[in-house]
Amino acid sequence: MNVVRIAIHLVEKFIESPKLKINPPRYAEDDLRRRVILTLNMQRIVRSVFEQIRFGNTEALEPIFDSAKPIRSTMDMIPWYTGKPVFPADKSHINFCVVDSTWEENPGYWLDRDPRVHSWVKNDHLGFEVTYVFDAAFHKYRPDYLIRFVDGTMLIVEVKGLNTEKDRTKRRFLAEWIEAVNAHGGFGVRKAGLVLSPSDFPTVLDKANAAEGVA
Repeated sequence: MNVVRIAIHLVEKFIESPKLKINPPRYAEDDLRRRVILTLNMQRIVRSVFEQIRFGNTEALEPIFDSAKPIRSTMDMIPWYTGKPVFPADKSHINFCVVDSTWEENPGYWLDRDPRVHSWVKNDHLGFEVTYVFDAAFHKYRPDYLIRFVDGTMLIVEVKGLNTEKDRTKRRFLAEWIEAVNAHGGFGVRKAGLVLSPSDFPTVLDKANAAEGVA
């Protein structure tokens, strides 16, 4: 019961704080409208507070495996069709890489030619995704590239032209996933990288191979 009371108290403090924004702002000025908006969105508010508590108080992370198929591989992939542009991929189990943006083909160029890269794959139809919470709603985050270096280290790369608050939230949850997998110790080392422009890719690969990893 004490835990429930503490949770209710924290939600009430959040509602009363300036951190809670109501749009359009004029609804916040009218007490009745404000209460209606809060009531309709109470579940989202509780989720948001819960996530902040979880991130701030988690002592240890442990991965939870799919009981039906805990480990998956690109070798399990079956052919699929796409209307998007593609280009050949030499160091991948999947023979073509699907291009989603005007410059996304560039990473494949660097990956196929970098001697430190053992193999890589575009995360298309693989099913690799990380669940995250943004704006008090659940979403699926699917990073763009999975890269394995010759030393066994796995680099998960997101290719973005922008870096919004939602993007930063995605990477926060990915960092938590990586921490849990690395703590498990049975799957080698995972790292994450962000590419904001074509020229960033070689730098991201360099940092992933450095002792400090990628921020």
